[in-house]
Amino acid sequence: MNVRDLPMADASLTRAQLDAHWVPFTGNRQFKAQPRIVVGAEGCHYIAADGRKVFDGLSGLWTCGLGHGREEIAQAIASQARTLDYAPAFQFGHPTSFRLAERIVGKMPAGLDRVFFTGSGSEAADTALKMARAYWRLKAQPGKTLLVGRAKGYHGVNFGGISVGGMVGNRKLYGEGVAADHLPHTLLAANAFSRGQPEQGAHLADELLELIALHDASNIAAVIVEPVAGSTGVLVPPKGYLQRLRQICDKHGILLIFDEVITGFGRTGSAFAAQTFGVTPVLITCAKALTNAAVPMGAVIVKKEIYETMMQGPENAIELYHGYTYSGHPLAAAAAVATLDLFKAEGLFQRAAELAPYWEDAAHSLKGLPNVIDIRNIGLVVGIELEPIAGKPAARGFDAFLRAYQKNVLIRTTGDTIAMSPPLIVEKKQIDQLFETVRDVLKTLP
Repeated sequence: MNVRDLPMADASLTRAQLDAHWVPFTGNRQFKAQPRIVVGAEGCHYIAADGRKVFDGLSGLWTCGLGHGREEIAQAIASQARTLDYAPAFQFGHPTSFRLAERIVGKMPAGLDRVFFTGSGSEAADTALKMARAYWRLKAQPGKTLLVGRAKGYHGVNFGGISVGGMVGNRKLYGEGVAADHLPHTLLAANAFSRGQPEQGAHLADELLELIALHDASNIAAVIVEPVAGSTGVLVPPKGYLQRLRQICDKHGILLIFDEVITGFGRTGSAFAAQTFGVTPVLITCAKALTNAAVPMGAVIVKKEIYETMMQGPENAIELYHGYTYSGHPLAAAAAVATLDLFKAEGLFQRAAELAPYWEDAAHSLKGLPNVIDIRNIGLVVGIELEPIAGKPAARGFDAFLRAYQKNVLIRTTGDTIAMSPPLIVEKKQIDQLFETVRDVLKTLP
């Protein structure tokens, strides 16, 4: 079905309507002066309010791996809504969430076999951090409360997530959060323009030993990292880095958590980045592409030992005092099952792996253009870092974002880095068109 045959949302908005909505992670004054409103979507494109087709260069917000407007997902949601729109998340269950949990486990590295549902990636991050602390308390090591994140890390916007996160803007307004310390990031100038995993930087994992010396392992509950840091500009782990983190955590009795909210479900060419890099953590968080973003949902997947440690006290007692009203929501679960069906039927994880070399070549063809100081890639993900304008950080990146949108391409910029990762259904000719548009934009930037 052509998206233009579908009824479109009324794109006309009054000043009062624009004023009423406080838009997240957006410069509201600039946006409301020149709103960018989308009214439809199909395949790899959005439809803007003025009728333009805009290529989706970031799969929504790293979310829509299947592209947009998938009828199978819409039908699954509608059918579920007619049958069971909501079931209490506490003390009750419904079949779809249990079936979904089994399906998710089937995508995991061996040993990760218990699923706790949340409503978002932010909730998943905070859930994983709480589980880590609870685990050690039940193991009679209540002093293990400190959480270790990483500079330039992003783990959502709840208090736990911003505490272990390393993005200045996400923390500076809010004061003290949860007790946390941070590893250095892995972005090294010596690795500029690396194809795939950089050669240098594995030694940075040893900075965890410095934190252990400072705090003592008896006080550290967990280390949480994104295998690939997406929101700070696609920071690909150096070869051996994640393996070294795994070794140090094992040796010192620290839980390793991978935040795969962005990298989960095919983005790096495997179901999860843990499989791409051959490193299995104790907990994995996911969200975004789990439901193709059709209904919000997140999850934490843990090793059986974590779950079993919680199973204490009388059988009728609540083991973990944690959860959300919408945990495992029937509509979200139905959307997720349909999403996983489509990923499998269309072989999209393998397709992403097969397209990755073509994507890499297209990305690195931009080397040498004005202001391009680094290009980083893995799977179907790329970060293109631009030289900042002196005294105006992020201005050049935002200019690139606006110019790309004017040329009918949606990209994302974080600071002065362009991030792109299209739906996994993307065709080679669309990749060519995407990078040709970005090339044109880069040539015109001041």
